[in-house]
Amino acid sequence: MIEDKSPYYEYTPANVLENESFKLYCNRSILMDKIIPFNRPDITFMNKKTKNTFLIVIAVPNTHNLAKTITDKQNKYQQLANEICAMWKQKAAQVIPIVISSMGVILGSLSQSLTRLNLHPNTYIQLQKSVILDTCSIVRNFLNYK
Repeated sequence: MIEDKSPYYEYTPANVLENESFKLYCNRSILMDKIIPFNRPDITFMNKKTKNTFLIVIAVPNTHNLAKTITDKQNKYQQLANEICAMWKQKAAQVIPIVISSMGVILGSLSQSLTRLNLHPNTYIQLQKSVILDTCSIVRNFLNYK
């Protein structure tokens, strides 16, 4: 869907990307007939041909909160997934949490999430690198704060 192959840290996603097979929303609220408290997943990816939707939610908690964050994200967005199936006439809508601790620690469920998205199994290495570099940047900025 994207022709430009710029590095991830220079890429600014568009709110909506679409072609004849796929639709992708980035950080956009999903309006429903009824009020749903958690209606803004980080990424919403819809396969128009197979009628499958993935609600991708991303979190970078502290290491001791990893398992709790994964469970919380799945529970919060499950109602939205159910409503998307009904309203958009999808075969399935899945909540896929992408959770890496601020120190780069991951759980086994991350590899399952990457597999469900049909991403390369080693994608977690790039994710870890990005999280660790950003954590270092935050700490460096804090220590230089005057």
